[in-house]
Amino acid sequence: MVPPLLGFALGDGDGERLHFAGADFLVKASGETTGGAICVIEEIDPLDTRLHVHQREDELFHVVEGDHIFQVGDETFEVGPGAFVFGPRGVPHAQRRAVPRTGRILTICTPAGLENFFRELSAADAAGTDGPAAFARISDAYGITWLEE
Repeated sequence: MVPPLLGFALGDGDGERLHFAGADFLVKASGETTGGAICVIEEIDPLDTRLHVHQREDELFHVVEGDHIFQVGDETFEVGPGAFVFGPRGVPHAQRRAVPRTGRILTICTPAGLENFFRELSAADAAGTDGPAAFARISDAYGITWLEE
């Protein structure tokens, strides 16, 4: 495991840029930069995320821009900028935008590792092998179960 940095700072728009399924993401912090503690991923050209469950990580969503609707378990939260929504591992959750393709969210995951899911999806997209079978294989490798089509 790579030891954590003593500290780091990234400005708006800084980070490792990833692209898949017509969306853009920035990895702001990763397992490599935090010693495996957390990852932070910013959705800069967002898509809605259908209902799913993570086996390995908890997610904390911070709404930066726009109005969003989150489902966590049986609860629904309609939130705007400044809000935080917690999606614990093992609990089904989903999110969508009140206005499609608008808004920004920071997703903070603990422990780190989910950034590699995004990296693999981006690599598959770049290689032209990003179809449903690749998505299912990569999801399974990272302990993500999709509950809706």
